[in-house]
Amino acid sequence: MLTTILIVLVVLIAALLIYAATRPAGFTVSRSTSIKAPPEAIFPLINDFRCWTVWSPYEKLDPDMKRTLSGAESGRGAAYAWEGNSKAGIGRMEITNSVPSSLVALKLDFEKPFKANNTVDFTLKPAGNETSVTWAMHGRYPFIARLMGVFMNFDRLVGKDFEAGLASLKKAAEK
Repeated sequence: MLTTILIVLVVLIAALLIYAATRPAGFTVSRSTSIKAPPEAIFPLINDFRCWTVWSPYEKLDPDMKRTLSGAESGRGAAYAWEGNSKAGIGRMEITNSVPSSLVALKLDFEKPFKANNTVDFTLKPAGNETSVTWAMHGRYPFIARLMGVFMNFDRLVGKDFEAGLASLKKAAEK
């Protein structure tokens, strides 16, 4: 009986590992909103890291977070590093591309609570008297993340932060 239970357990674990290995190695999390403001009013809030304290949900994770700005004041070459509590972690992002009123692309590197290297882009598209703003993050899933993804939904987890950030960005831009 014990042998049968062990065999079933080994088969289930092997099946779980095989299933995780077949999951996609890359991911994209993306959320969009419409903001009643022209792209020219929204763009500076994204293109300048000094403005992120107004709208980014990650700024609220640790009120004592250490922030370091370097490089350009805004746009391509502007960099933002942070070191915070276990929720905020440690990381750095740098604007790699900035197209006025339409695109801000970032290189995002996490050191803690886990290592990850992702890209982020904010796209702004005018739509009548509104602007469609999309916040997207792209990256690779190492095997352990694919295994964890069997039990948790990364898109939903990060997506709720993007939704909160876009809502705050909307509020700031529509003032």
